[in-house]
Amino acid sequence: MTIVGPVLWDRPVYASHMSSRIFNFSAGPAVMPLPVLEQAQRELVTLPGVGMSVMEISHRSKTFEDLLNGAIADIRELANVPSHYRLLMLQGGASLQFSMVPMNLLSSGSTADYIDTGTWADKAIKEATRVGRVNVTGSTKASNYNRIPAARELTLTPGAAYVHITSNNTIEGTQWHTLPDTGDVPLVADASSDIFSRPTDIGRFGLIYAGAQKNLGPSGVTLVIVREDLLSRSRADLPTMLSYKVQSDNNSLYNTPNTFGVYILGLTMKWLKSLGGLAAIARLNERKASTLYAEVDRTGFYRGTAEKASRSLMNVTFRLPSEALEKEFEKAATKTGLDGLKGHRLVGGMRASIYNAFPEEGVAALVQFMREFERTKG
Repeated sequence: MTIVGPVLWDRPVYASHMSSRIFNFSAGPAVMPLPVLEQAQRELVTLPGVGMSVMEISHRSKTFEDLLNGAIADIRELANVPSHYRLLMLQGGASLQFSMVPMNLLSSGSTADYIDTGTWADKAIKEATRVGRVNVTGSTKASNYNRIPAARELTLTPGAAYVHITSNNTIEGTQWHTLPDTGDVPLVADASSDIFSRPTDIGRFGLIYAGAQKNLGPSGVTLVIVREDLLSRSRADLPTMLSYKVQSDNNSLYNTPNTFGVYILGLTMKWLKSLGGLAAIARLNERKASTLYAEVDRTGFYRGTAEKASRSLMNVTFRLPSEALEKEFEKAATKTGLDGLKGHRLVGGMRASIYNAFPEEGVAALVQFMREFERTKG
């Protein structure tokens, strides 16, 4: 059954509604692809051929199973996911995965290695220590998480249950550009803020998880990509909803999933495919980030907070000469339609989140604003 209407993927992402839409630099929930929002708007009341909204259909119906399985198939194609990996659509966000990962993968007597590269990595570590033995095998906390540690700085545990990284540090504006070599030990990644922003060798990982609200869709859905052999580590005495094996055995339908979120995620995957896939979106993301970092570095009025080799392509963090100027910058930017630039409350400064759906026109508008602000305040 065809359950979606005509897909207008050929229109420019921000070609319409520009008079009423602002540029959303929020770290998440973040900007969505406009064609996805428009198709959801057209189909909100009635899915074509169904006679009900996607929010009304049963999650046990063939209609929703087609939506779910279609989204999974598109993810497999888009990211070249090997056949021996299972895809789960869960709830609870990445924060619940901080607990589910060790509950399912960290057996009694074993050790999990965690690399501490930022605020969210630290939160993952704290949750894992509630479950079992954790070794913080590398950390850049002493330098305020302004970089990703070098391979020589890591002391991995031989035979560890897994090695956990946070692939992109949303708050601090750093990103892993070269994965750590973990040998036969499964690599686990919280990829919430950079998943599908570039080609990724899924086979390098034992498990990847990501909240949807930055690059995949709306908040409320969490994607987990897990290697099949790791499912056997899920103990039988785990709470049912927290077992990867149970979720996998039930195709993420043990209970009522976030049906609307899965539907939007599926549309977003089709949008990514229409752009040319992950290689094409990577080129776009690199272009956006390069343009913005060039302005940050141009005169010294703005100062990037992350070391250049570790800079994130998703979250560009920078400071101004004073906190007073930062407050003025953020206030003036918001008035001109550049919203969400205030840095996280833990670190201050500015943060421009330029995820997959963020348009190049928005980066150009921010660069223009930064130059004018520097001209008048510098």
